[in-house]
Amino acid sequence: MLTFKKRAANRSQKCKSTFGSDALEITMLLDAKRSHLVVVDLQERLMPAIHDGESVIRNAKILLAAATRLNVPVTVTEQYPKGLGGTVQPVRDALPREAAILAKTAFSAARDTGIAERGAALRSDGRDQLVICGTEAHICVLQSALEFRRMGMEVFVVADAVSSRSSHSAQAACARLLHAGCHWVTTEMVVFEWMSEAATEDFRALAPLFR
Repeated sequence: MLTFKKRAANRSQKCKSTFGSDALEITMLLDAKRSHLVVVDLQERLMPAIHDGESVIRNAKILLAAATRLNVPVTVTEQYPKGLGGTVQPVRDALPREAAILAKTAFSAARDTGIAERGAALRSDGRDQLVICGTEAHICVLQSALEFRRMGMEVFVVADAVSSRSSHSAQAACARLLHAGCHWVTTEMVVFEWMSEAATEDFRALAPLFR
């Protein structure tokens, strides 16, 4: 009978032989030094129609505070801002100074040249974990997550920082993203994995956000 270690080794070898040595390496925990936060379409004329939109904005602000503290690059997308307005002011006020705000017309951020090039440049610097929050979960968030995943990124969608006009649409997005191999996480998961340990200045600065 095979031991557990031998079975695990066999599964690993099977994975390598199936997908090749360049297959995406899945790391179960987030690492702040490997992460890139993408905030999708939290816009003035869209958010009033979003289910539980206030919670989405509140959790996006927590993610942004953590990203700022831990030096995680931030990209903000705006879908056709001429029609949907700019990023809502509470989110804009929470952005780190170096954040990039990029307009798009494609529903998938990965299909916009400027956003895709920024993602590729950050990935070349070792930032291969994409953390996504925003709206709408079943349209722009989903399409962006699926295409960045196809491009080789490890994608983490923040469940309590994404939503749609209908809660049913957000639930459908969750099911499809999980089936496609994306991670479905929470704001607290992201921040605590980025911090990785207590008894640090970062922990003391960020832990109060969850009280």
